[in-house]
Amino acid sequence: MHISAKADYAARALLELACDPSRPLTCEAIATSQGIPFRFLKSVVGDLRRAGLVRSQRGCEGGYWLGRPAAEITLLDVSRAVDGELITLRGSVPDELDYPGAATALPGVYRHIEAGVAALLGGTTVAALLPDGVRERPAHQGAA
Repeated sequence: MHISAKADYAARALLELACDPSRPLTCEAIATSQGIPFRFLKSVVGDLRRAGLVRSQRGCEGGYWLGRPAAEITLLDVSRAVDGELITLRGSVPDELDYPGAATALPGVYRHIEAGVAALLGGTTVAALLPDGVRERPAHQGAA
């Protein structure tokens, strides 16, 4: 399985935001803290915002906050927000695959892999990945 740079950067950005959800962070601050290319992060954060995983506020007091509590954001949410499908094979999802003859069982293996990955990512929240000593605090209730 290939984990995209977008999914990795998105998860890292959400973890930065989850460390202190009482204040907004700018893309510049997240990019600097995590060593992520700023221009790429702007695109990733846009995907996260469209998925409702982050919210933003413009202005000198602005930046990004988590869109919902870190305990309610899974890595599956993150991956689907930035990449869409978990597993594709030449542009097809495993449910669409149908092979003839000796390869008939192969799409079932791919579906099994996808289900396992979805279960693992769906069972892992941003809150569960926070460093020791970091407790999730209530999110800021600023403008969306």
